[in-house]
Amino acid sequence: MLKCVIIDDEPHAIEGLKNYLAKIPELELTACYTDPLLAINEINKGEEIDLLLLDIDMPEISGIELAGIVQSKIRKLVFTTAHVQYGYEAFEKQADGYLLKPYSFAKFLTTIHKLFPAPAPDQTGKTDQQDFFFIKSKDDNLKLIKILYDDIILAESKLNYVMVYAVDKSILTYISLTEISFKLTRERGFEQFHRSFIMNNKHIDHIDGNTITMNNGRQITVGDHYKKDFSVFVNRNLLKARRKL
Repeated sequence: MLKCVIIDDEPHAIEGLKNYLAKIPELELTACYTDPLLAINEINKGEEIDLLLLDIDMPEISGIELAGIVQSKIRKLVFTTAHVQYGYEAFEKQADGYLLKPYSFAKFLTTIHKLFPAPAPDQTGKTDQQDFFFIKSKDDNLKLIKILYDDIILAESKLNYVMVYAVDKSILTYISLTEISFKLTRERGFEQFHRSFIMNNKHIDHIDGNTITMNNGRQITVGDHYKKDFSVFVNRNLLKARRKL
């Protein structure tokens, strides 16, 4: 898990970032601060942070100044601001990212993927047409296990690992859910309706309200941040009668 900290003097901005982070399983929000001076003290006393999301325009001390004080504790730094004029100063501080408020989840996710990229795609640039891939099994001496896309029921995030449940086997592998999501795409019939699961819609047995039951008996409750996507999925695939009852 990648440890993330937010510093912003505006509580509503923090809440917005919390909602975004809740959709990315590999990012663990460890602290939020509206007081930048308290943040400096806590960060310098603690362990290294993988990602700092830092507002620039704050009272007492600016985010630009704060970044210089805690930079030895930060792996990746992303400035967030509503003021475009801070762009050059952010560049001078060697920021890894710069988000101009208000920004969409798509923009946020793109920034995160640039900082923590998934494995590079096939260098040929061609769409992957194979019906399988290999993963290393943690429980079988890192043996390479061939797994068919159609056989995958779901993938579950387990801290720094992912458990892949297939029709005839289950494999624990050292990879993040975000990384494996580049293989388990919507184009191949996979959906994500919970931050910890990616499921194969071919293996859905039934849906009861916001609970999805897979054909291996596993039940998944739709996460709050995925309910809109889930509703679209259900409506797109629901056979409806034209006549009224």
